[in-house]
Amino acid sequence: MRITQRAVAQTALQGLNRNLADVGKLQQQLTSGKLVSKPSDSPTGVNRAMQIRQDQASTTQQARNISDAQGRLETTDSALSTVIEQVRRVQTLTLRAANEGAMSQTSRTAIATELRGLRESLIGVANTSIDGQPVFGGVTTGSVAYRNDGSYAGVGGTAAVPAVAHTRRISDKEEVRVDVTGPEAFGDPADGDLFALVASIADDVLGDTSALAGHIGALDGAMDRLLTVAAGVGARAARVETAAQVNTDRQLQLKGQLAGVEDIDLPKSIMQLNMQQTGYQAALSATAKVIQPTLVDFLR
Repeated sequence: MRITQRAVAQTALQGLNRNLADVGKLQQQLTSGKLVSKPSDSPTGVNRAMQIRQDQASTTQQARNISDAQGRLETTDSALSTVIEQVRRVQTLTLRAANEGAMSQTSRTAIATELRGLRESLIGVANTSIDGQPVFGGVTTGSVAYRNDGSYAGVGGTAAVPAVAHTRRISDKEEVRVDVTGPEAFGDPADGDLFALVASIADDVLGDTSALAGHIGALDGAMDRLLTVAAGVGARAARVETAAQVNTDRQLQLKGQLAGVEDIDLPKSIMQLNMQQTGYQAALSATAKVIQPTLVDFLR
């Protein structure tokens, strides 16, 4: 079989072009720092990278949800803690008024005045808001959960209108409720909530002191309800805190996985480039020896 000079030249040039393409590819990878820059580089790698990026987007959104949930639950917990302290003060004043039958009218007036002030303060705390939305207002679009007279202005949580929970997705499989409606914390207005109770106590301190004994039991019930709601908020806050740590770990894990698919191994790539360049130079030298000068070269 006769091999022509043209065939030898074409084969040599094809080999040189392949070597040069490999050198160019390695140089491009070192420049970009990426192992995969287009689908043809690695179809499976590109598919894996797309899946990881989708997971990263989901995890990033969940991180935002967790941050929002933490803010709402912390605000709610702080408000409930304040309310509990104020209700304890109401209990103390009510017991004092009920047990000291010989108390002067001036002292009773002072207690009643303080109770009315505590009621106003309780309404103010009940109107605590975050991002312009009252935390105890349910699904209301208004700016307050309770009006100045103590009537409920929110939506949901009553016997007539059940609560519609505000939830946040904190993981692929988990959602957590981030709100508490006013009736859940302070009692159903239809049955006499905490604010109506404190108003009645303030009136009876100056009027029918015999009714204070019944109010003491009602205050105990209101306190139990507040403590139960606060415990539930604390439990949800603990879940969100755990989810935040898991989310952070997940983001780091996905970042490492994406780097393993896309990023180059710098020392390895530099070594491969040096080897490829050496091979290319050797191929050029060998080709120059194999391809002999033609008659045209002698005629120059």
